Amino acid sequence: MKIDLTDTTASKINKGLVKARRAIGTPAVGMVLTLVVVTDEENAYDALKAANDASREHPSRTLVVIKRVSRSPRDRTQSRLDAEVRVGTDAGSGETVVLRLYGEVSDHAQSVVLPLLLPDAPVVVWWSVDAPRDPANDPLGALSQRRVTDSYAAEKPVDELRSRAESYEPGDTDLAWARVTPWRSMLAAALDQVDSEIVSVEVAGEESNPSVELLAMWLADRLHVHVRRAVSAGPGLTQVRLETTGGPITLHRSDGAMATLALPGQPDRAVALKRRETSELLAEELRRLDPDDTYASALRFGVDRLGGIQSAAERAEAAAQPVPALPVRAVTEPAATGVRPAASESGDADRPTPAKMPPVKKADPQ
Repeated sequence: MKIDLTDTTASKINKGLVKARRAIGTPAVGMVLTLVVVTDEENAYDALKAANDASREHPSRTLVVIKRVSRSPRDRTQSRLDAEVRVGTDAGSGETVVLRLYGEVSDHAQSVVLPLLLPDAPVVVWWSVDAPRDPANDPLGALSQRRVTDSYAAEKPVDELRSRAESYEPGDTDLAWARVTPWRSMLAAALDQVDSEIVSVEVAGEESNPSVELLAMWLADRLHVHVRRAVSAGPGLTQVRLETTGGPITLHRSDGAMATLALPGQPDRAVALKRRETSELLAEELRRLDPDDTYASALRFGVDRLGGIQSAAERAEAAAQPVPALPVRAVTEPAATGVRPAASESGDADRPTPAKMPPVKKADPQ
């Protein structure tokens, strides 16, 4: 069921929600959180679809905030709020309110959202595009316990990672980090099966893909070894190669669906490593509302401590070879020079030995 409200107020929207629930025979509210989706008109459909699909696992009230661009100075001085109330099959497993803000009210979105939040329920804000530089201090971000961004949607993803590291506050997370959860789980499981010391690591993937950078930073931060960042044709992450004293461990995915895991002294095995939809990534992030210290530690390791930028010829050579071997600057752990790594600032005092991988958050079966 849909109810359109033009030039409305938050009070009328709340009344519209009650009216819609009664009309379809579900007056009781059984939602577990409020999800605030900040997007633009161009990306509103995809963001709303992802939020609705995620609500089937996490029933929620979804508030979609769309700031409309005024065409003239006169329009920019006139404030208006239009809303579309959706319940039932049109809103996944919860209820949805699409808010379109015009004029000066678009600069005060938090005043519109605040009266619509579910009482005594956590709040999660997701910026599908154009995330603020400092999400925790954004007016909408200040209302939430969890703040979700997506550096992959930024024009310069690597620069976006630097901004995220500078402004990180507990509760911040990134869908680019959720994309590497299956890789982290698979690598941790593989290292449990070998008893060798890790010497070096190489991570290959698309250029300017923040998930590749985050996985490389995580491995360098946790294993204290040299990490090389190589470029491949994709899609996304394509390979991780760990050189150990007992032989190489490789996890290679060329088609974005199935990967091959090779361990020393064992036959190669095919594993499912499918690229996931945005709704699956969002649902994963909604499963936890506590700070992700592992993400914080990897983010603070610093993207600038990975390899430099390769030339076009080197990128072409890397794309043509199953195992790229590009001349990049190695990442060295500052601990060797007597400087404690930045990750220790997040409370990670007890670091693992080089041959072991600490527990990681497991991914749901794909």
